[in-house]
Amino acid sequence: MKSLPYTVHTNRELGLLLSGDKKFAQFHDRKDMFPDALGRYLRLFDRHVEEGSLLRRDHVYRPEQSAKIEMHRIMFALPDEEWRFEAFLDLWDETTWGPAQERREGELYGYEDWMNDHWIALKYSH
Repeated sequence: MKSLPYTVHTNRELGLLLSGDKKFAQFHDRKDMFPDALGRYLRLFDRHVEEGSLLRRDHVYRPEQSAKIEMHRIMFALPDEEWRFEAFLDLWDETTWGPAQERREGELYGYEDWMNDHWIALKYSH
């Protein structure tokens, strides 16, 4: 990640959302298994949800391959960008994953085209 010619959004999501440079963020783990540090970070997001400057959607599901495990996805978007919630869930429902899906995910997060181009070339050049 340090070799990328741009700064990734990871661990910078809240500031980027509040500045409008990012339109969508999501966090994903087993239900009730988010690390404590992430729980504290999510509470910072929730303050902005309460104020109305961010929207939140939770999605809990069971992966097809496991009847016992529940997964929890917490998504945040700017007001008027809530369409990204469903678009992101639809993307992850696709049965295949490749460069087109990788690009769509980057677009939903708010990465620019040239950033997505670079990431896809790096990831799929092997």
